[in-house]
Amino acid sequence: MENIRNRSVGEIVKLDFRAADVFSSYGIDFCCGGKISVAEACANAKTDESLVIKALENLKTQTGSAVHDFDSWNIGFLADYIQNTHHQYVSKAIPQILPLAQKVADVHGEHHSEVVVINELFNDLSDELLSHMQKEEQILFPYIKKLVADESAGNCADSACFGTVMGPISVMEQEHENAGVILKKLYQLSDGYTPPEDACNTFRVLYGKLKEFEDDLHRHIHLENNILFPKAIELEQALVAG
Repeated sequence: MENIRNRSVGEIVKLDFRAADVFSSYGIDFCCGGKISVAEACANAKTDESLVIKALENLKTQTGSAVHDFDSWNIGFLADYIQNTHHQYVSKAIPQILPLAQKVADVHGEHHSEVVVINELFNDLSDELLSHMQKEEQILFPYIKKLVADESAGNCADSACFGTVMGPISVMEQEHENAGVILKKLYQLSDGYTPPEDACNTFRVLYGKLKEFEDDLHRHIHLENNILFPKAIELEQALVAG
């Protein structure tokens, strides 16, 4: 138990992706907030540390769950997976959620003022994410895949226009932090995506879609912050060192 409570949240999820569901169920951020210990994360979330640790320990006895070992993947393949799975999801989900958020704000905003703010915040988040993903797909991911190709060919890393890979990664991580702040506000305003008793079907669908979007984005950011980016930095440094 002591070992688990002192390990970082991100490290635990990296080793067993099922832990993401445990942390999510207790309102613990495992992506942007993944660098802190389980004990600190539980304290921040004001949740019972012993319950979280017990749930994590129970994962060891569970069988039959298909879990990808993302940490063992070639990082070029991981970059493709993130783009083809999570980027594709975001690109398809945004045009579905935006009109729902607008409609709910228009119809229910007078009696539920929070949905007006939710609509504004999701519009901001959408703009940021679409720009963010474009930079990853056009600049960062191709460079990471080139590093993998250089390693396979036994070549040293060529200098990039942005210097080292730490440059664009630091920008991406800051944008992840910004997205995380908006997600927390959406979660709080929606009472954990719990629709009010008088909510119509559109209202309920919106909150369900927002919850799904948050879950996917948490996994998306975790794969980048805690696995892809650190390994890309390590690989580039190794290639530069010859």
